[in-house]
Amino acid sequence: MRTIRGIENILIGLTVEAKDEPTAAISYGLSLAQSAHALVTVYAPTVKLVLPHAFVSGAAAGIVAAENRYLEELAREAVKRIETQAREAGVKAKVTSSHLQRQKLVEGFTNETRLHDLCILDSESQAIDVDRDLIEAALLDSGRPLIVVPPEHRAFNAQHVVVAWDGSSKAARALFDALPILRAAATVEAVQIEGEKNLSRIVPGSALAAQLLAHGVKIVAKTIDARDGGVAETLRQYAHRSGSDLIVMGGFARARLRQLILGGVTQSLLRHCPVPLFLSH
Repeated sequence: MRTIRGIENILIGLTVEAKDEPTAAISYGLSLAQSAHALVTVYAPTVKLVLPHAFVSGAAAGIVAAENRYLEELAREAVKRIETQAREAGVKAKVTSSHLQRQKLVEGFTNETRLHDLCILDSESQAIDVDRDLIEAALLDSGRPLIVVPPEHRAFNAQHVVVAWDGSSKAARALFDALPILRAAATVEAVQIEGEKNLSRIVPGSALAAQLLAHGVKIVAKTIDARDGGVAETLRQYAHRSGSDLIVMGGFARARLRQLILGGVTQSLLRHCPVPLFLSH
């Protein structure tokens, strides 16, 4: 794979919740940084536990305090481990940690994402987990693209990239945010899925070819029929059959009670995706 140009700084985020907690995002992000000759910042905080009521027993307060001390020690160990991993990979990395309540932790992470070209996070199937909070914050509030990495993908590879194309502004944003990676890929496919929405009035995937060629990207347009399970399942199956290394797609959200929540396809692929998922909103 060719050297990736245009990604200068990468943020890798993870929350430290258990001793030697497995993470694919660290090794994947360091591998990408090697390909891009990029600087890396690792944000590895712990969630500070707080008691919900002012009047609690001394025993309960002691248990919470002990757990917080344990989490802080885990974070210190994780920082040392990640620093060693980065040094062995030959990547210049700054590793930071903090011990904050959940909301402040997510806010701090979101602010950090806005200073980087790309964010990398572990996938998280549980919608109420703090790691899912980081994913949603990065996607909806940062203005920056992110890659969500499944557990089994510990080395960056983007020889074959599938772009989920439906002609929307979100898809266009993701496509052009991913240009540094697409330029280095051997094969790029723009996949349109028929049967879920009317595609007759959108810019067809075939029209992308000439535009992206000017950016040094050769793209092949394909149209496939939606399978049972909808767009998300169709993309999953196609990525598996085609041997894709990465899916690029726009992250959709819809308004509910003045807040944005992720759309159905995005939610489904975040719960389970066979390959890393490049998202922009």
